[in-house]
Amino acid sequence: MLIFALFENFIYFNDNRSTIQTFGFIKIMGEKSNQLVHQGHRDRLRQRFLQEGLEHFNDHQVLELVLFSAQPRKDTNQLAHLLLKRFGSLSNVLEADPADLTTVTGIGRQTAVFLGLIPALTRRFLFDRALRAKQSLDTVPARLDYITPLMSGRSKEVFYVICLDSRMRLIFPALISEGTARQAVVQPRDVVEAALRHQAVNVILAHNHPSGNPDPSPADISLTRILQRILIPIDIGVTDHLIVAGEQSYSMAANGLLGH
Repeated sequence: MLIFALFENFIYFNDNRSTIQTFGFIKIMGEKSNQLVHQGHRDRLRQRFLQEGLEHFNDHQVLELVLFSAQPRKDTNQLAHLLLKRFGSLSNVLEADPADLTTVTGIGRQTAVFLGLIPALTRRFLFDRALRAKQSLDTVPARLDYITPLMSGRSKEVFYVICLDSRMRLIFPALISEGTARQAVVQPRDVVEAALRHQAVNVILAHNHPSGNPDPSPADISLTRILQRILIPIDIGVTDHLIVAGEQSYSMAANGLLGH
């Protein structure tokens, strides 16, 4: 109301040229007002996160909070809704290819890379925490607790060799191959080299099935047997071969497919 009253008085006492200038003044004031509103909203959302965590946030609010860092001046609320509408869920947004993200109006390359960094950073965090804790992977549940996050956000099939010491503690997760949505090509030589390089005494083989079906294919079983025949004679035990498919999983050891 104050801006409108000033504007009204300014028109009354000035010529047409000054009136045009006043429209510019009103526009600038309006933009500054919107920025203040957005900043207040951002501050409140950040404070809420600090006090409550993310447990009670809606998906669009989580995404909006994330986007604050990538887009410091835009209305990220609207952008968050656009992304969720386009990809269907928060996890789909974070797992989307950067090229697909940039098809959404308002998402540039920098923001797409930032969003793609989040699942990758999560995997790195979990690896680092497990490594520092010298996590023991001597049971199937413990293996899945560690390996499932490694597969999170993967739209392509990947193959890992999890290197362990003599007490089944984590040494290093070696990424051997990244393929397509349907398969990953694994060279046995690469598996052996990774195990020897990290001085593994035992290994867990692990890969994902982006299709959502965790059951092993004949090729999965055949590869496992080949790797056993190569690794066991050089005193490296194959403890398990795990397949992760979303929230489902399959353990070859638990299902008696390792043959020992």
